[in-house]
Amino acid sequence: MKTSNPVLSRLGQAAERERGAGYGPYGPPAQPGYGQPYASAPGYPAAPPSVRPMTIDDVVVKTVTLLGITGVSAVAAWNLIPDSLSSIAWIGAAVVGLVLGFVISFMRVANPALVVAYAVVEGAFVGLVSEAFNNFYSGIVLQAVIATFGVFFLMAALYRARVIRATPKFTRGLIAVMGGLFAVMLINFVLSLFGVHTGLRDNGALGIIFSLVCIVVASLSFILNFDEIEQAVRMGLPQRYSWTAAFGILVGLIWLYLEILRLLSFLQSGDD
Repeated sequence: MKTSNPVLSRLGQAAERERGAGYGPYGPPAQPGYGQPYASAPGYPAAPPSVRPMTIDDVVVKTVTLLGITGVSAVAAWNLIPDSLSSIAWIGAAVVGLVLGFVISFMRVANPALVVAYAVVEGAFVGLVSEAFNNFYSGIVLQAVIATFGVFFLMAALYRARVIRATPKFTRGLIAVMGGLFAVMLINFVLSLFGVHTGLRDNGALGIIFSLVCIVVASLSFILNFDEIEQAVRMGLPQRYSWTAAFGILVGLIWLYLEILRLLSFLQSGDD
């Protein structure tokens, strides 16, 4: 099955190479085109696949697992890392998490160990950032968590109802916008190191507008995640690729949570 999605194309190519190397068929039983003929076809013995293909349930279980690991790591960092080390710790966690995220995103195979490591590191980062915000705005963390999952389930409902669809044009456009936003945030961060403040991440009209744009884009990114999962299941990718799918959802949830947390801080600061 051909797809215009670059992530699925990459994973599909990796799965095809593994098939050719003799790791066994990955397609669902009795489905031609994935290395296993129909069980009823003459001359072919009925045999189960050596590697089970991923399902939606696999992705759900892995996503919940990663969220649990992230949550435990966040709580541990919040309560165990002293304030004197929090700044160094969250900067270190941010850098390590960014590196792991790039490695996982560009790898041609699914690596559960790296995905779990990412969840642990990002959990520490999220926990320390949340603690800092909560020290200034009591209760803001719970508000951000509720809003984040509310948006996630809303996007899931809209995708299921096919109100928003991941068409090729939508996918290309959203990926381009996400890349542009990342570049802008990276440049803004580098400039801030030299004392140059653009106002994009400060409390003000420009900062609020930029956060709203990030929240909208982060929310729409779930549509790409859902479409990737649906296509991956249809393609019969191996079960372990559900870790990669869950990783994509986790990245989106963390990004959305941080942007909502920042926006709420802006709004609450304006009320003071």
